Amino acid sequence: MNVLFSFIAAFCMGLAIFPFVIKWIKGSNLMDLPGGRKIHKEAIPSMGGLGILTAFSLSIVFGLSQIPSNRYQYLLISLGILFLIGFLDDWKGLSAFHKLIGQLVAFGLVVVLGEVRLVSFYGFLGVGELPLWISYSLSVFLFVGLTNAYNLVDGLDGLAGTLGLISCSFLGTWFLFTNHVIEGTICFIMTGSLLSFLVYNWHPARIFMGDTGSLPVGFFIAAFLLLFVQFNGKLPDYSPYKFHAPITTGLMLMVVCCYDTLRVIVRRLKRGKSPFSPDKSHVHHFLMRMGYRHDQVTLLLGGIKCVLIILALFLRGGQDILLLPGFTLLIVALGSMLNAITLKKVRIKVRNSPRVLAKSPFTVQKIHKEYKEEVRDDPSFEV
Repeated sequence: MNVLFSFIAAFCMGLAIFPFVIKWIKGSNLMDLPGGRKIHKEAIPSMGGLGILTAFSLSIVFGLSQIPSNRYQYLLISLGILFLIGFLDDWKGLSAFHKLIGQLVAFGLVVVLGEVRLVSFYGFLGVGELPLWISYSLSVFLFVGLTNAYNLVDGLDGLAGTLGLISCSFLGTWFLFTNHVIEGTICFIMTGSLLSFLVYNWHPARIFMGDTGSLPVGFFIAAFLLLFVQFNGKLPDYSPYKFHAPITTGLMLMVVCCYDTLRVIVRRLKRGKSPFSPDKSHVHHFLMRMGYRHDQVTLLLGGIKCVLIILALFLRGGQDILLLPGFTLLIVALGSMLNAITLKKVRIKVRNSPRVLAKSPFTVQKIHKEYKEEVRDDPSFEV
């Protein structure tokens, strides 16, 4: 009952808070302006993380009388650090170096003092418990990768919120079924906060998440993924809730973010560009080029993630040594098929466009600009 109360409290608080957050952001002129690689057409308030983290924090205070372990105190402190980094980046802009330094402080705090880390490979590749220095290093690396992967997928109305909602719901349910009530409650508090955000972020969005939200929420999911792997490893083999491929299952909870990030980095490196250079080559950009709306892309990617999680659930008796390469091949095959379909549809759309000479100069410029946006992210486009 306390879990349900906490979830409802977070959702209701978020619903009440967001109108004030939107009004304050508009009054402060902290708007996300269109143009460049932005795909929205008008100025929209950013910093939706203000509402998410406020609803989450208040619900933690009301829903949990105390956090019974230093682990979660440090986790919440690190969450606050990531929120501050995101807020400053949305407000004034931070260099990538300063953002990374701030993130490393937060991640080091929760890994070393909070003991939220990958402690073992649980037999994967024949490796069991990890030496302390490898555990610390690998855990910080995972936090950096997973947090920023989630941050990069925040480019479409409702997408980051929906993907985060799915992960937190699964984790919260699993923690409750395995009698980790505190962890389950915290996850459902975040679920309620994200659900209230989606009410205002669903297409057409009235507010964006921004780094203020994507950095702390991505960190939150990464932290509870590592806790899931830890606690899962302590379950007896006969437990119906044990995943014998915890690493694969954990990655499925971040599958869209991880695939999109790796795909973009590889594409940029192949073209001789910096892997950190911004462009419009993310998976959601490709799906938008196929003619889908924001909400349709969000539902499609969220649906794919749910299917993969359900598949991992049914195959929970399998081992990482088999499931990890199997799921990797499946995801790469799905991505390749998506690329082929997208390129075909874009070529058809460009080929069927009215001839340039039949257009006014203004329209010619507009078509030329749109075509350049279509082809600049993939040199294989041909008319």
